[in-house]
Amino acid sequence: MSDKRNYYGLLGVQKSASKEEIKKAFHKLAHKFHPDKKEGDAEKFKEVSEAYSVLSDDKRRAEYDSYGRVFGGGGQGGPGGFGGFQGGAGGFDFSQFQDAFSRGGFDMGDIFSDIFGGGAGAARQPRGRDISIDLEISFREAVFGVKRRVLLAKTSMCDSCQGSGAVLGTEMITCTHCNGAGKVHETSNSFFGTITMVAPCKHCRGEGKIPKERCGTCRGEGIYKKQSEIEIAVPAGIDGGEMIRLTGMGEAVSGGTAGDLYVKVHVAQDPRFKKDGPNLLTELSVKLSDALLGMSYKIETLDGPEQIDIPAGITHGEMLQVKGKGVPVAGRGKRGDLYVKIKINLPHKLSRTARNLIEKLREEGI
Repeated sequence: MSDKRNYYGLLGVQKSASKEEIKKAFHKLAHKFHPDKKEGDAEKFKEVSEAYSVLSDDKRRAEYDSYGRVFGGGGQGGPGGFGGFQGGAGGFDFSQFQDAFSRGGFDMGDIFSDIFGGGAGAARQPRGRDISIDLEISFREAVFGVKRRVLLAKTSMCDSCQGSGAVLGTEMITCTHCNGAGKVHETSNSFFGTITMVAPCKHCRGEGKIPKERCGTCRGEGIYKKQSEIEIAVPAGIDGGEMIRLTGMGEAVSGGTAGDLYVKVHVAQDPRFKKDGPNLLTELSVKLSDALLGMSYKIETLDGPEQIDIPAGITHGEMLQVKGKGVPVAGRGKRGDLYVKIKINLPHKLSRTARNLIEKLREEGI
């Protein structure tokens, strides 16, 4: 293919197109021109593939934008990728590609990851379903942390056979479905044609052998549904709405890994306290005379009663700090503080004596 070929024009994109736009354009044209399709065009497919192999590589695209060509070995298409689809040591033989595609035994990596679903022979280990539950705790439990035990009905590993599906000590025999290979070939039809993929045998879970005598508890599955008691450790200082993830505590699956358990924590409100990061907030109502002259008050903390001194002349809304009576700070071995907001109670009605005294205070300029 000539170096003067307009790669952007072949893909139908602007020169300023992003990598994602170039990738989408290539996939669309690859679907259209693939030679295994009824109305495919092998030559067009080679052209758009070469264009993509250059424009998807930052270095080669920069060379092409600057000089109208790509330097380096591997033919005019550049090293790697499709190499212009010519034969020889530095290129790519398209007939080999067609042969490999017809057998389903290829791995085209990132270029065809979206088209072929990430490779024909890739086998993924099964994973159990995740579970989500809600847990309500008190305000105090949220501050100091708590351990809770919950009972869940979920698919779990069989206790009798430890997930093997076999009676303990029984003989293992060759699986008749895969003839001991542990894998089977699965054929499916797509718009590209017939694709054959290799998958783990479901009967022996990819091991090639099955027990001669299956476990009676789980009927050879290695898993079954049962009631499971799970301990949840709620950390100190958690906020309402936060999630706790317990890895492997979700539903089990035969021959794979268990899912996760997600616990959404709901914290009950407390009429006395509010949480502000590592600190706690509360309010204290004091009499006008105590605010003017000062007084000692007893307040409630999460650790029990605490004495606090109200300094003379304190103002309404002023905050007093009680150190070390807040939320435990993880990893620091210390706690936040308790802040007490002062509310001065003003009398709605005054006795004659009180009014006279207030009048004297007014005369004093107070």
